[in-house]
Amino acid sequence: MEDVRDKVKEIKQSFRLMMDGSVAQSMRDKGLNYHLNWGATLPRLKAKAEELKANSPRNATLSQREEPTAKSQYDLAIALWKENVRECKILATMLMPPEQMLSGVCDIWMEQIPSQEIAEQAAFNLWQYLPYAPEKAYQWIASDQEYYQLCGFHVLSRLFMNGQEPNERGINEFIDQSLSALQGPYMSVRKAAMQSLQRFAELGLVYERMAKSATKSINLDFL
Repeated sequence: MEDVRDKVKEIKQSFRLMMDGSVAQSMRDKGLNYHLNWGATLPRLKAKAEELKANSPRNATLSQREEPTAKSQYDLAIALWKENVRECKILATMLMPPEQMLSGVCDIWMEQIPSQEIAEQAAFNLWQYLPYAPEKAYQWIASDQEYYQLCGFHVLSRLFMNGQEPNERGINEFIDQSLSALQGPYMSVRKAAMQSLQRFAELGLVYERMAKSATKSINLDFL
């Protein structure tokens, strides 16, 4: 654990080199208040994540290398997520090995998401790759909480883009929750739901007809 704490400290110090005051101020102006926010851009954070992955300890035998590497990334991701620092949380979503993340840990992280930006980064960098991603996504779109719904629709968009077709129960649940979201109070969720419906429609002609019929029922044009 001492090594992990030292690594987190080292990573936090590296953010000074990525600092962008104008980006940080813009986020504050939009109401994104973190304990610390260096304004590091996403490409720089992605490069940092790749650097950390490349430097993960590989001191096992050749046949055993992947396990300790994934474990070290897991421990570092857990430690980074606990920091109330924007860049730490984003890096955590980039570093966490999806196959290592237990459902219970995923639930804890979801409860602790502090902003729309972190919700979206979690969905794009991590949630969509979880072995149980569809199950979580359908649970989240049925929630009454903004960030849960946002993550759920973003994950489903990615799954549909990858050609994953829902079963009949999934179709009914998705359409019902999409219509509810499109008439809901959260602009971010409305956009995510519409995008998800568009990806759903791209699965094939039958899906496109279902999406058009559903949106027509609430007097919305589906492009």
